[in-house]
Amino acid sequence: MGPLSGLRVVELASEHAAFAGKLMADLGADVIVVEPSGGHRSREFAPFVGAERDREQSLWWWHYNTNKRGVTLDLEQHAGRESFRRLSERADVVLEAEPPGRLTALGIDYDDLSDTLLRLVWVSVTPFGRSGPRAHDPATDLTLLAGGGAVWSCGYDDHDLPPVRGGGNQAFHIGSTFAVLGALTALLHRDRSGNGQRVEVNVNAAVNVTTELATYEWLIGGLEVQRQTGRHASVQPSLDTTVTAADGRMVNTGVPPRSGVAFRSLSVWLDELGLRDEFPEAFFLDMGAQRAVITSAEIAEDPEVMAIYGAGREALTFIASRLPAYEFFVGSQERGLPTGIVYSPDEAFADPHIVARGFPTPVEHVDGETAVRYPGAPYRFSRSPWAISRPAPSVGEHNAEIIGAAP
Repeated sequence: MGPLSGLRVVELASEHAAFAGKLMADLGADVIVVEPSGGHRSREFAPFVGAERDREQSLWWWHYNTNKRGVTLDLEQHAGRESFRRLSERADVVLEAEPPGRLTALGIDYDDLSDTLLRLVWVSVTPFGRSGPRAHDPATDLTLLAGGGAVWSCGYDDHDLPPVRGGGNQAFHIGSTFAVLGALTALLHRDRSGNGQRVEVNVNAAVNVTTELATYEWLIGGLEVQRQTGRHASVQPSLDTTVTAADGRMVNTGVPPRSGVAFRSLSVWLDELGLRDEFPEAFFLDMGAQRAVITSAEIAEDPEVMAIYGAGREALTFIASRLPAYEFFVGSQERGLPTGIVYSPDEAFADPHIVARGFPTPVEHVDGETAVRYPGAPYRFSRSPWAISRPAPSVGEHNAEIIGAAP
């Protein structure tokens, strides 16, 4: 019984918008994913549970379709289109990422249904918009990340090395996040006005507006940010934050202290470790502890404040050099200092903090005996319960239940 309980979503299966459907399903919406006869092609995406390519064993499909019910419809046939119309009549939201023009050609696009389904919210996710010169350009997650500008900001200080693509279908995730925000906003409007509407998500544009400073700097100042190892891309290079801990592992010293409380915590930590005498700049930390906060403008203009700020950064690097990576990471977090540790994916999944938050989520599968460990919620809100209550549907699993036909 999540916050979206009572909401029904009809989703046309697509890798572009699967995460949007998952977000709503895991928050309690009744999401019905519609696949073509025989199953959607994303069931063929690796990796698989076993050595064989089995459409029912794709981990990609499992992850992106938790909590959804599934049906198969052949939209090229009249019967399939009629079934889709009936599903839409009972839905609050239709979520689709079809190539522009396909549903119009089939007579089942928003404009074909909106005259009779006045309260329906229809969300269209496309790489470059439903119309315009690029509407039919081919696209992948990689090309959308590159064209949207995110890749330019990701990489290393050494610019002889190429940019780095963020993994994990980030462009599709960004587009899906905008799709959910748009859908929920349209539903709020519907509750007040009684009218549904079409929401359009251009993934390329969504990626572009989430490039932190890159787009802003270019549009306002004509300036290009430069890639930096383990820190924000910036027009002007910033000091390195990725350092080697005492055990040879890498940590990131994060954002240096800006508040008096943070400087005081760092100064006390030096004392507790018995390292104050080995760090000559410790008195600058004590000066910082006397201030409520220091601002970016003060750092740029006041030499004393610049020295205080620099001492905070150097103190973190110094402590990291004397402690094992994990001890530095935990010690910083305990003191409210936002540092990080460079983990492998398996290490991140097993971190006690991640485990305590319930992120590794066991899900019972069909046989009732196999509990598969899934990634949990990408957020945690006090009043928005989240859960995976069932695994992704098999091909046509809910045909009889939903459309009255056998799989």
